[in-house]
Amino acid sequence: MTTPYRLIGLTGTNGAGKGEAAAFFQKNGYAGFSLSDILREELARRGLDITRDNLIRTGKALRRKYGADILARRIMKRFRAKSVIDSIRHPREIAFLKRHKGFILLAIDAPPALRFERVLRRGRDESASTLAEFTRKEQEEMTDQPEGQQLHRCLELADRTLINDSTLAAFHRQLEEYL
Repeated sequence: MTTPYRLIGLTGTNGAGKGEAAAFFQKNGYAGFSLSDILREELARRGLDITRDNLIRTGKALRRKYGADILARRIMKRFRAKSVIDSIRHPREIAFLKRHKGFILLAIDAPPALRFERVLRRGRDESASTLAEFTRKEQEEMTDQPEGQQLHRCLELADRTLINDSTLAAFHRQLEEYL
């Protein structure tokens, strides 16, 4: 059986389950990529810590220097027959990816308090130790600056929005529709 979606893009709020969605698709035969991996590689090259603040700052710098779709252009050089791309945070990245046949953009969201609990459990440096800081940091991802993250615009551009506020099994059932 051939899947109608050769390229699945994932956007959404921090801790909503984009990584879990990507892992689900990878377990089902998709190659997995993250635009954040491009940023992590850049930080490693520069010898900088991989923190949320550094990821945001580096993404802005790359967009300013090379264009707002730079992360999508770089990741598509790694494209396979069926791929899932995580961490899409700018409308120009979406515009670039939509030029590819079989692309669908899924937005993943969940209530803020639940997402904050999840990011605390995963143990990365999220640059936020309270729900208020977490919410404030999220607002930095919702800018209208051309080189900044425009997560709110990406959520609006999604073909479908999935709310991940229940069990993992329930979330996987939502994702199965796109296999």
